[in-house]
Amino acid sequence: MSVRTLVVVRHAAAGHAPGLPDSERPLTSGGERDARAIGEEIRRLGPVLSPGLVLCSPSVRTRRTAELLGLDVPVEIERDIYEAYPDDLLGVLRRTDGETASVVLVGHNPGVYELVAALTDVRLDGFPPGAYAVIELDVSWEDAAPGTGRLVRTSRP
Repeated sequence: MSVRTLVVVRHAAAGHAPGLPDSERPLTSGGERDARAIGEEIRRLGPVLSPGLVLCSPSVRTRRTAELLGLDVPVEIERDIYEAYPDDLLGVLRRTDGETASVVLVGHNPGVYELVAALTDVRLDGFPPGAYAVIELDVSWEDAAPGTGRLVRTSRP
């Protein structure tokens, strides 16, 4: 079994607007800048990472973050990522095609932060908007479970 790589991204900074539903909140200008920077960092990891798929929450801020990453790979909008707990996110990952070696998951706190902690047994000092973590797994996506990952890199804006 080859190593699987998961990049967990918390959407970049989003604004608040009275009367706008949470799912419709747009990124701020700083959030747009941060999302582009995350994409540049991920692309610099190049052959080490080479994502084959982006799994993304349906919210406006996550879809825009995924778009601004600038990765030339399919983006699948997954309803189960919005307002998800770590078990929900693991369920999404477990449905990933076994041929896909590297996945970027764009979602929301606290779920993405707790997913990183569950997979790696590492508690980060927060996971602000625009943060990401790179995790290696020695198991198939289907077998992804708490404690099966190694944290290899984190970044925050």
